[in-house]
Amino acid sequence: MAEHIVVVGGGYTGLAAAKLLARWTEAEVTLVNDRDRFVERVRLHEFAAGRTPHDLPLTGLLDGTGVRLVVDRVTRIDADTREITLETGRLHYDRLVYALGSRADLDSVPGAREHAFTVATREEAERLRVNLTTARSVVVIGGGLTGIEAAAELAEAHPHLAVTLATGGVFGGALSAKGRRHLRRVFDRLGVTVVDDARVTEVRADGVVLADREITADTVVWTAGFRVPDLAREAGFEVDGRGRLVVDGTLSSVSHPEVIGVGDAAAVHRPDGLELRMACATGLPTTQYAIRTVAARLSGRVSKPLRFGYALQCVSLGRRDGLIQFVRGDDSPRELVLTGRLAARVKEAVVRGTVLFERHPTIPTSF
Repeated sequence: MAEHIVVVGGGYTGLAAAKLLARWTEAEVTLVNDRDRFVERVRLHEFAAGRTPHDLPLTGLLDGTGVRLVVDRVTRIDADTREITLETGRLHYDRLVYALGSRADLDSVPGAREHAFTVATREEAERLRVNLTTARSVVVIGGGLTGIEAAAELAEAHPHLAVTLATGGVFGGALSAKGRRHLRRVFDRLGVTVVDDARVTEVRADGVVLADREITADTVVWTAGFRVPDLAREAGFEVDGRGRLVVDGTLSSVSHPEVIGVGDAAAVHRPDGLELRMACATGLPTTQYAIRTVAARLSGRVSKPLRFGYALQCVSLGRRDGLIQFVRGDDSPRELVLTGRLAARVKEAVVRGTVLFERHPTIPTSF
């Protein structure tokens, strides 16, 4: 009798995992997702700024694969009985792929949940999009790549907006000196004010309170950190301090080897101990590796160890500019960048490539 493998989460890694399992194994595969559409999360800042999103029904992306789609929300996982409780039923699994992703962390600062907008889900981006039709000023909190892309996109799409980016460290601190200089030039051109070393202590309806000042704004966009669902912790799976599933070198749970963790909800490390960041650049190739390992086990073969290295970071800076930061395998920046319109086209090609990958997840990736 074929194994039943359930994949929870239909984002970038979960959808790919389900399709690869159906292709590379003889298992019965079920994908559980809380909506019937695939969301291009890396484009949500574009959607919030006014661009029309692509409509990508999961049924179309799964057509012909043999994967069963269940549109429902997971409320509980029982590790002992290997049973998943949904809002409208239950599923039993022999193996589980845990791919529930991440969401914006709105509980780390008082007032963020009540007053801040995010670009972490389609619904939240839609809410921000509506709000911006009447806003005159916006402050983006968080100087990571999500915050940088959101600030640039909003400033370009809405020239009337007074846009401020507040970052907890040095603006573009993870980039090379060349990369930081380009960011400064673009933000100066777009009229975005940058506040470095900003420690937010409270979010209010009319702006944010920092440790040393206040920033008044009609709209607050929160991109300062992400958190994962509590389902893994509640199920008794071993998790790290951030609630992510702790996995071994094959991306199997260290406490429950029948569970495979992929994407943002799993704490993935290279053999040298380097923790891999939350990103499509991490999730897609490691998902391929994880499912290839499952297929090897089911057929009695030994899988190869994980080999992974980064190559670049792609940053959109509106629709007409961008930054491609070349990096070493450990994600540290090189003094080599691509900027301007060419970089914007490369970034767009990479984003389109993620959807192409979801349609054809056997496409070779970066590891």
